[in-house]
Amino acid sequence: MMHVAPTTESDETTPQTLRVGIQGYEGAFHEIAARLCFKDINVKIVPAHTFDDLVGLVEANEFTDVGLMAIENTLAGSLMSNYNLLKASNLKIVGETFLRIKQNLLVWPGQKIEDLKEVHSHPIAIAQCRAYFRQYPHIRLVETVDTALSARRVREENLLHVGAVASTLAAELYELDILAAGIETNKKNHTRFLVLQKEEAVRSLENTNKVSLCFSTGHEPGSLYKVLAVLAAYNVNLTKIQSAPIIGKPWEYMFFVDFVAEGELSIAQAIEAIRPLTHELDLMGVYQQGEHHEY
Repeated sequence: MMHVAPTTESDETTPQTLRVGIQGYEGAFHEIAARLCFKDINVKIVPAHTFDDLVGLVEANEFTDVGLMAIENTLAGSLMSNYNLLKASNLKIVGETFLRIKQNLLVWPGQKIEDLKEVHSHPIAIAQCRAYFRQYPHIRLVETVDTALSARRVREENLLHVGAVASTLAAELYELDILAAGIETNKKNHTRFLVLQKEEAVRSLENTNKVSLCFSTGHEPGSLYKVLAVLAAYNVNLTKIQSAPIIGKPWEYMFFVDFVAEGELSIAQAIEAIRPLTHELDLMGVYQQGEHHEY
């Protein structure tokens, strides 16, 4: 667990509460990840409808202390729109956590598979379970904005012939039956979430070993290789590299890089060593490598 201090006032009898903004609603995978990430802290979940809304919520620094945002999935890949949101914001990465995603088919109590006409869920969740639903061609798959919100609608609107793909937590919260558990095609389905905080609120974090940064390079052969060669010389473990086109500069790219420092040389030294080889280098966060969780 990373050291993020709650800002909510408390006294000796009231525990401090960390207000965590998430994209989604009660029962969303974001909520599960937040509660596991901050398992030793009293957490209040603050929902946001979209990732844009989430970033705005954390930037306002009024109703949330930190935000938790999905950034990549082992099946769907990187969420490039979220990388772009983060790059354009004044937020910094102060932590990360990983969650094994288990998708379940939730229904109104007593419903059977032959009773269903539609199943609702987020597009990514549907994509992860499409092979399962090929067995049931009579079921229409409907894309929605959130897994947990789909489950909540089944309960609140008494949808007897509509199911939802969502988490075990959503089934518990909305008192729905799990008609089929673990229906995702690939069982090695993990999502990485970033913990975000407004730049001015970030405190010096001790015992950090992971860095996220982005940069561009000169538009000539070998530019990126030179940067990676320097990082290798500083004995860092490159855990991710992601390219994104630079708008207005055809065939030029911004690189998003994560690395873990494994040697004795400092993170600051490694960053300063590559600075002359890059353009627009932006240190997006320095934090402790995250834990992997199952729920």
